[in-house]
This record gives sequence, C-alpha cells and structure tokens, in this order.
Amino acid sequence: MTWIKICGITNVEDALAATNAGANALGFVFYKNSPRNVDPEKVREIVAQLPPEVEKVGVFVDSDSPARIVEVAERAELTALQLHVGSSFAGGGQVGWDCGNRKVYFALPAALFLEAGAEWKSSGQRSSALSAIFLDSGTSEQPGGTGKAFDWQKGALLVEAMTKTANVVIAGGLNPANVAEAIRILKPWGVDVASGVEATPGKKDPKKVRAFIAAVRGTERSSERS
Repeated sequence: MTWIKICGITNVEDALAATNAGANALGFVFYKNSPRNVDPEKVREIVAQLPPEVEKVGVFVDSDSPARIVEVAERAELTALQLHVGSSFAGGGQVGWDCGNRKVYFALPAALFLEAGAEWKSSGQRSSALSAIFLDSGTSEQPGGTGKAFDWQKGALLVEAMTKTANVVIAGGLNPANVAEAIRILKPWGVDVASGVEATPGKKDPKKVRAFIAAVRGTERSSERS
C-alpha cells in the first residue's frame, strides 16, 4: 500500500479531514518563510486529537540547528522528522545527533541530480537510521511547497537507484489529477502533497484531499487487477 502524507497542516479541521480520508501521515512545517509555518504549541493541540497510528511529521530545513529541531519535536509531540538537507546530503543517511525514537526522512531536490549532475551514491544496503528519502522539486529559495513537479520520466532511474538505499517518497507538484501517473512512472513507496490539495496556502480543500487519496488507492487496485 502506498504511504500517503498530507503536508502543510495548520489546523485541526484539516488534520481530521485528512486522517478520516485515509492519510498515513500529516506534515507540519516549521520554516518561518513558509505560508504553512505553524507554531509547535498549535501542533501539539492538533496532535492530541489524532489517531495514534497516524504519523506526525515535522518539516525542517538544513538551516535549523539540531537543538531547535529536537526542542520543537518534543514540544509538538512529533513522531517523525523530515529534513530538507539539499546539497549537504552525502548519501549516508546519518543525522549525527539523537532523534530519539522518531523516524527520520531526508528531503532532496530532484534538480540536484537531474540538472546539477550530482551522482547518487549508494552501497546497495539500506540504512537503519533512514526511514525514507523524499524526492521533490524544492530549491534553495523554496525548500518545499513549490507546486511544481520535476521531470518524472528523467527521474525514474534515479528513484530506482534510491530505492536500493531507502523507501522513496515523491513530492512536488502532485495533485488528484496527476498522482496516478506519477505512481505509474516512478513506482514510489510513498507520495507527499501540500499545495495540490489546498484551497489557499495553509488551508486544505477537503474534496481535493479525498480525491487525492482516492486516486492513489484507485491506482493500487488497478495494479492488482493487471
């Protein structure tokens, strides 16, 4: 089953709508320049109303200090950390500091490999410290939430190579109309959406959320029949 994360949650109504629709994880952005930035105490209030099996993922950028990330994670009662590490990622899957029992996800810009020519280095062995790699269309100016998709055809071999190291989640530019195609081409472990299911930045459209999740599950059923 494809793992689904609805990101950029800022209020309890959107959180409950996403979980009721079948989301596996919710993302909370702790990046001050994002229109989806949310206070840790507010997230704590939201998290208290969520089912325990739903992952509560804090989204951070590499300018955040480890101390701040851990502090926010504890205050907000997060169960996972999503770190936008950009070109600083060396492929080893190691954070270098204590994340507690939280899962760790690294988010990388696809352009680093598809346009800048960086090479994915993999030993072929999965890192026990890394739960998944998010491949998105972020930039240094806008780490996430761009609403733009990277070239999926060009990225197919990259995703295949990354899968040898960790689960791969596709993000950037996904919406209810195109997520099935992304899954067909890239065959990811998971998908992540923010702006593609919004009414306005930071406010979800429940119909779009339901349509997105239904499209993912519909793709799975089609694959089972074929």
